[in-house]
Amino acid sequence: MTEGNQTVISQFLLLGLPIPAEHQHLFYALFMAMYLTTVLGNLIIIILIRLDSHLHTPMYSFLSNLSFSDLCFSSVTMPKLLQNMQSQDTSIPYAGCLTQMYFFLLFGDLESFLLVAMAYDRYVAICFPLHYTSIMSPKLCVSLVLLSWVLTTFHAMLHTLLMARLSFCEDNVIPHFFCDMSALLKLSCSDTRVNELVIFVMGGLILVIPFVLIVVSYARIVSSILKVPSARGIRKAFSTCGSHLSVVSLFYGTVIGLYLCPSANNSTVKETVMAMMYTVVTPMLNPFIYSLRNRDMKGALGRVICKKKVFFWL
Repeated sequence: MTEGNQTVISQFLLLGLPIPAEHQHLFYALFMAMYLTTVLGNLIIIILIRLDSHLHTPMYSFLSNLSFSDLCFSSVTMPKLLQNMQSQDTSIPYAGCLTQMYFFLLFGDLESFLLVAMAYDRYVAICFPLHYTSIMSPKLCVSLVLLSWVLTTFHAMLHTLLMARLSFCEDNVIPHFFCDMSALLKLSCSDTRVNELVIFVMGGLILVIPFVLIVVSYARIVSSILKVPSARGIRKAFSTCGSHLSVVSLFYGTVIGLYLCPSANNSTVKETVMAMMYTVVTPMLNPFIYSLRNRDMKGALGRVICKKKVFFWL
């Protein structure tokens, strides 16, 4: 399509990952295994929490939503990446690119807010155990989840609408494996200062503030636990905080470094590797760190399997 002397882009080409051709099949198998692990692990968590009444608590309610978010977040980019690795056609329509960007932002932001809700839940459980039931009421839990969905939907829509107003002229090659917002801004032949300003301002609200809230929550948890002279309690608390904060650091560290730092300082390979960490690795690790090593989840899995066996023999 042409408009005057400018060529208007109707589709983009995803350059993909910087993988040598001879290693393409090996990495395809690796990413396929990682994606299937992500899907299976998060589905198991969602199903177990749904089926086992012992897991109908605020913490596992947030965990179920986090697993759903991880599952969708990974599914936004991985199927297209796997398809492009096996196909000679790496194009994606303009509308499809904006749609992928929208859902990428939606589920990425949703994970950020859910991590805050989980940190607050643990803070209340450890620091105010006698008031936990009254504070973490079903109404509050539902409100926190709904608020997360509303805020993330608004944020994702804002960036998508701002991106839709930009023009893309001659260069349509995206040096990434998905329609990354910063990569699209570099291709635009329009003035992107408004987009960059909104990214910086909204990024502070959506990413930095939740990250600070999580750190403060766990700092209060650690402070509370250290006041109790129980070596077992201290070990358990530090173990829980360490697992959670490791994933928080992995997720927030890469996202903040990629989107809030000046893009000129990031090479294409560095941006791609950082994006792989929070789009592929983190959603795959979350089920293991948060649930599959958890005693309650193991107990729920055992009870569900036993029920299935009894039903089979009947």
